[in-house]
Amino acid sequence: MASAPQSLPLFYNALEPLSSETHAAFKMRMLDRATFLVGQHAIPITVDEFVMAQRTLPIVFTSGDDAIPIALMGLNEGVNVFIGDDGKLTEDTVYVPAYVRRYPFMLARLRPDAEELSLCFDPTGEAIGAFDDGEALFADGKPTEVVQNILGFNEQFEQAGARTANFMSELREMGLLMEGEVTLQVEGNEQPFIYRGFQMVNEEKLNELRGDQLRKIQKSGLLPLIYAHLFSLSTLPQIFDRQVKLGKAPVPQLVN
Repeated sequence: MASAPQSLPLFYNALEPLSSETHAAFKMRMLDRATFLVGQHAIPITVDEFVMAQRTLPIVFTSGDDAIPIALMGLNEGVNVFIGDDGKLTEDTVYVPAYVRRYPFMLARLRPDAEELSLCFDPTGEAIGAFDDGEALFADGKPTEVVQNILGFNEQFEQAGARTANFMSELREMGLLMEGEVTLQVEGNEQPFIYRGFQMVNEEKLNELRGDQLRKIQKSGLLPLIYAHLFSLSTLPQIFDRQVKLGKAPVPQLVN
């Protein structure tokens, strides 16, 4: 059997190519929980999701030259304010990123020199296995409609990932990213809570764009995405309030 990639992304403990021979009896069952999300505060997100996600989740960018957009389900390591300890959603209206919804599947190159992506899954996940119940993945040695839908979703995710990479490249080329800092105050605490270690769009530079650059981001569709990111930052206090109510707020820091 072909070997799976050595480096594994967030959530995945292992990767195995889905095979009609090896996994002929496998089924997928629907779960009402996502235990892999417990304590995960930052989730990768694509530009296709910005408009939907910005209503309930802050969208920021990771630090470094290879920054990617992430949706914050908590403001501190180990804190997800929307997932209970049992892995169940505590708020039905929160947007769940596609990165989460594709698990335990993903498209991956089985070898570094491979041109095609293969549909793989995490065999340690709870949703896939040789169960008595669930929806069959194969019938008469062929993928069922379930697998076809999973494949289609993952292909769309990869395409969205490519659009996201182009978006990030444009932001870098125009110098619109800057190191972010957010200060949040809790009533009754003298010292504020300060969050750093992420990037955000520099509104001052954005407002200074003129001529060709401004027309470029308007025509390419970048401008609505940028504003979706900026609008999403208004949800930061809401996420913070949830942390406070859960007793998971960090220790206040002195302002430098």
